Amino acid sequence: MGRWNSQYPHCCRVELRAQNQVLKKGVVDEQANSASLKEQLKMKDQSLRKLQQEMDSLTFRNQQLAKRVELLQDELALSEAKGKKNKKSAELSSQLSQEQKSVFNEDLQKKIEENERLHILFFEADEQHKRLEMELRTRLEVLETDAAQHQAVVDSLTRKYTDTIEKLQNDKAKLEIKSQTLEREAKDCRLRTEECQQQLKNLQAALGSRLEESLCIINEKVPFNDTRSSRYNALNVPLHNRRYQLKLRDLAGQALAFVQELVTALLNFHTYTEQKVHIFPIDSATDAISPLNQKFSQYLHENASYVRPLEEGMLHLFESITEDTVTVLETAVKVKAFSEHLASYLRFLRKILPYQLKSLEEECESSLCTAALRARNMELHRDMKRLTAVFEKLHTYVSLLALPSTKPEGLLRTNYNLVFTNISASLHGFHDILKDISKHYSQKATLEQDVPTATQKLITTNDCILSSVVALTNGVGKIASFFSNNLDHFTTSLSYGPKGGTEFISPLSAECMLQYKKKAVAYMKSLKKPCADSVPYEEALANRRVLLSSTESREGLAQQVQQSLEKIAKLEQEKEHWMLEAQLAKIKLEKENQKLKNSLSGHLTETIQERSVLSNVAEQKKETAEKSLREPIKSTSLIGMLTITTDNEKAPDVESREDLIKNHYMARIAELTSHLQLADSKSVHFHAECRALAKRLSLAEKSKESLTEELKLASQNISRLQDELMTTKRSYEDQLSMMSDHLCSMNETLTKQREEIDTLKMTSKGNSKKNKNR
Repeated sequence: MGRWNSQYPHCCRVELRAQNQVLKKGVVDEQANSASLKEQLKMKDQSLRKLQQEMDSLTFRNQQLAKRVELLQDELALSEAKGKKNKKSAELSSQLSQEQKSVFNEDLQKKIEENERLHILFFEADEQHKRLEMELRTRLEVLETDAAQHQAVVDSLTRKYTDTIEKLQNDKAKLEIKSQTLEREAKDCRLRTEECQQQLKNLQAALGSRLEESLCIINEKVPFNDTRSSRYNALNVPLHNRRYQLKLRDLAGQALAFVQELVTALLNFHTYTEQKVHIFPIDSATDAISPLNQKFSQYLHENASYVRPLEEGMLHLFESITEDTVTVLETAVKVKAFSEHLASYLRFLRKILPYQLKSLEEECESSLCTAALRARNMELHRDMKRLTAVFEKLHTYVSLLALPSTKPEGLLRTNYNLVFTNISASLHGFHDILKDISKHYSQKATLEQDVPTATQKLITTNDCILSSVVALTNGVGKIASFFSNNLDHFTTSLSYGPKGGTEFISPLSAECMLQYKKKAVAYMKSLKKPCADSVPYEEALANRRVLLSSTESREGLAQQVQQSLEKIAKLEQEKEHWMLEAQLAKIKLEKENQKLKNSLSGHLTETIQERSVLSNVAEQKKETAEKSLREPIKSTSLIGMLTITTDNEKAPDVESREDLIKNHYMARIAELTSHLQLADSKSVHFHAECRALAKRLSLAEKSKESLTEELKLASQNISRLQDELMTTKRSYEDQLSMMSDHLCSMNETLTKQREEIDTLKMTSKGNSKKNKNR
């Protein structure tokens, strides 16, 4: 993951560098173009200066010629004035003046011609300068638009690159977080693998020791081992593999669903083919079709009676595979019925194949059939032959699979693997052929739509046939992939035998196995006892919520149970002690009551004797007896002290009072013990909660430490990413400043060129005005 984190931004940087190289190249090209334009402008300036110098020289020479002409005219006037005075001298001078005049005329003519030539050159140079100025202006406008476009592209690229940089930084942060989590998971996985390896080593050592012990016991205690001989081991009854039966039933259910899809697709294909025969190349609604196509449609109309049994045969095979059966090739009788149904469908295909081929040939001979449509029909001609051949192969291999249940000697067990492999290959070939048919038929349908006499009914029928062929292709593809994926299961678990043996199971041993299985099930049912009444659902949910919300650990609960058991034992001991104490107190109470009764009875007898003997002192004794009776009598016991006041009118019931006091104190003791138990349970509960809170606190501190570490790492990553962002931002700002400086320099050069062009225009206009004035 770290490597990916390092490579991903590197790839983005490489792309950015490549795009920067392209931009640099474009800027360099524009610089070269501007340099070439500068050179051309310099050359044009030089040529313009030369022309201007020539114009100045021409104007100077024109002025000289004009002055010379004036001088000549003055001389001519002087000569004419002198000629009047002297005719002779005039004649001579006239001859000389004519000669001079002719010379001057020739010289003037030459100057005029030269002046015209120079005017023409100046006009051409002026026109050329205007054209060059227009070209330079247009080129300057193009360059300005290109510069603006380049600036817009640069701005968009900078925005794009900043966005991509931000995205890359976010992705990098996410990937770093993901890499950290993956590293933690990898560490956990390493620790787990080490633990698993250690456990595996321990298990291997334990199993090795147990194997040695069991081998020693077998060698010493078992005199005859029938599993060593395959002939003897074949007589043993194998175990019933329920898991294998459930797996096989699941596979049979999947195969049934695939066969149902296949049957539906075949029915649709044959039905829509029958409709197509009545529509193309001759529509039966307008004209009679050929007898061949009539017979072909008649046979196609019977397709359901041959295709439906395939689904029924597969359904019967699926229903025969249950949990209470042993499904192997030797006991799978329903494979024979499916093979017969497949054979009947193969006979149907063989019956309709000649008619189908002749129908395609008749369609090719039709006047509506083009060369491309004829080629597609011939391809379908070959595909239908291949389709029938593939069905023949499948029927051959399925009939071979049906042999072990009817004729066991017809197929050797060693060839089972080869038969299943060939079935898988045939199914894949069947899928390839259907792909070709689908492709060729789609091309044929598109060509038939272009036929002038194509109707909407033909187009819809072609679409239906094409959809049925596609469904058939998909269904066969699913069957082929399903068979190839489960080929190992079919080849390795075809049959199973006794434990430790290599022989396959036979139908007789399978029946014996099922009988023993039924007996075992009946025995297990007899042992099964009815379950006790369970807790109501609402109460169970409430208890579950309580258990989930409780924070007590298993150790805390165990300690609470231990403490409660110790307290119960202590309370039992105290109960026994107080029971003994109560019995002793009861005995002492009876003794004290007996003593009190005896003392009271003796005291009464003594008073009577004294009253009879001493009559004189009777009144005094009587008074003393009344005082003694009226004074309170104190009786002490283990429960407490009882004060009794005797009265002649009403004597208290001592025993009832003792019982009341005892019951009061016993109720008080029970109340105090219940309060004590409640306080003790509350203290235990609070102690458990405190322990759970302490554990929570320790876990929270650990998580806090881990989160602080993660926060530090995240802050470091953020600072590092910010540094990278600042560096990239600075680099891009430097590049942009360089490009902006370059554009400013180009703008300055363009403004200079414009100013030079404007000055040249002004000078050229001034020169042209001067020439016009002259």
